[in-house]
Amino acid sequence: MQNKQHKLIASIKSFAYSILFACAYPVQSTELVQQVPAPNKRIYVQEQGDLKISAAVPSADETRDIFGTNLYARNIQPIWIQIENLGDTEMWLLPVGIDQERYNYLETASRHFKFEKLLKNRADRLYQQSTIRNSIDPGEARAGYVFSRVDEGTKSFNVDIVRPGDSPLRETFFVPVPGLRIDHYQTDFNNMYSDEEVIDVDLQGLIRELEALPCCVKDAKSKNNGDPLNIAFVGDLEDIYYSFLRAGWDETETVNKGSLWKMLKSSIFVSDYRYSPVSALYVYGRPQDIALQRTRQSIHQRNHLRLWMTPMKLEGKPVWIGQISRDIGVRFTKKTITTHKIDADVDETREFLVEDMFYSQGLSAIGYVRGVGEAPYDAPRGNLTGDPYFTDGLRVVMWVSGSPVELDEVKAIPLSVRPGLN
Repeated sequence: MQNKQHKLIASIKSFAYSILFACAYPVQSTELVQQVPAPNKRIYVQEQGDLKISAAVPSADETRDIFGTNLYARNIQPIWIQIENLGDTEMWLLPVGIDQERYNYLETASRHFKFEKLLKNRADRLYQQSTIRNSIDPGEARAGYVFSRVDEGTKSFNVDIVRPGDSPLRETFFVPVPGLRIDHYQTDFNNMYSDEEVIDVDLQGLIRELEALPCCVKDAKSKNNGDPLNIAFVGDLEDIYYSFLRAGWDETETVNKGSLWKMLKSSIFVSDYRYSPVSALYVYGRPQDIALQRTRQSIHQRNHLRLWMTPMKLEGKPVWIGQISRDIGVRFTKKTITTHKIDADVDETREFLVEDMFYSQGLSAIGYVRGVGEAPYDAPRGNLTGDPYFTDGLRVVMWVSGSPVELDEVKAIPLSVRPGLN
């Protein structure tokens, strides 16, 4: 009876593994690393215990050279992964952590050659042999591609590994992909301020300095006020950058011929352009250091924010000031022909950001200070393009974390005020 139970349990385990890893496509393991070399020299490596993971993302041109077709145009972006199992137990890769809506090798091959059956069969074999196998034996290195959806700029993804009888392992990658001209790539943050200009503050000093900053962004001549400076962050550049990417925000392109053409097409066809440029607004006499956005179904509807590094540091961490608003449409103007129209309730957009950072586990602490100046619903202020907005006059201050923070671990810092109280 006991033997039958053991056989039944073994059968159930075998069936479960076959379902869990149904996407695995066996390739000769001894030849795999040679068959599927890294696509470029931009290889990112992370190690955790007896696991070593290497990752690289080919650009659109590199992908065309490897697979013989423009997969990016078909919304397919290959990610090269190499798993080295340095331990003594088998490991399994879960590609669902990389992209829940990834493409399998047959889907990818079907977008390669549609009409020539012979070539299509060859493409099937090419993509099958390139796809990484899920299981990695002890002492084995296994490499191959996962065919994900396209993310331009910086590609962020998780690599999840499970082991029998042990806790799962996860590594998060942020891999820059050539192709887009991202606006903040050329900014020299390390030399933004001289040592004499840096202001070290404690918590009370932070409150005083943030409340003393201007209420709003300025135009290029620093004469007219625009949107309110309603957000602030405390954290290293990398932590801020990664927490936003982890939350699903996109970078923005510089204004150039290519991006203007994409904007025009997106506007005409009311389509999404995730990396569309944002206009320059000014603080400290310079345009934004970083711009990020979260689009909806079209370029006309998006949340977008701008950040400036201040000269302040709190416990060695840079302090950032910024502005967030929600585009809800496009209207015509005499000065710029067209401009985005913002949602007048800028506080709602501010709180959306707070909620978004909470749920993406990018916050370690939060508080509020004054500084924007109240503008009631029946007496709104206007931004540089004439759009009205109303606000309670507060700035939210968020401490970002480079690693995920559970919701119940986020601290409420009693700065000067709380929303709804003056």
